[in-house]
Amino acid sequence: MNRNIWLGTVLTVLLCGCSSFNRDWKRAAGSPPSQNNPEGRWEGKWVSEGNGHHGGLRCLMSREDDSHYKARFRATWGGIFRFNYTAQFQMQPHDIGWEFDGEANLGKLGGVYYYEGRATTTNMVSTYRSKYDRGTFELKRPQTP
Repeated sequence: MNRNIWLGTVLTVLLCGCSSFNRDWKRAAGSPPSQNNPEGRWEGKWVSEGNGHHGGLRCLMSREDDSHYKARFRATWGGIFRFNYTAQFQMQPHDIGWEFDGEANLGKLGGVYYYEGRATTTNMVSTYRSKYDRGTFELKRPQTP
């Protein structure tokens, strides 16, 4: 009985997080991408160099102040698994875009992940590393519907 309650609670939390991300993703589709900062929708893929895992990746980037951004990610792997998490990025102007670094604590799902990358108004590329994994992600602005 307790196991069923625990499983139901976990599923509810996961489903609420997914629906919140999906709702915000659809809402953000109505706004054109900024040419002055990396705010908005991003879509692409991630690849682990450590174990070869890979999957789709979506990101909603929002500005917190002049140099800090919140990156909400929705990653998929194995074709059926999905996971939402948030990273904090510090962005600095660089050439034709920005360079950034940041981190996200994924707790029992891998500890702290560190990010370093660059973004233009149309592309974002980053490496990531943690105690258990390392890899890259590549994102682009999605086509507007």
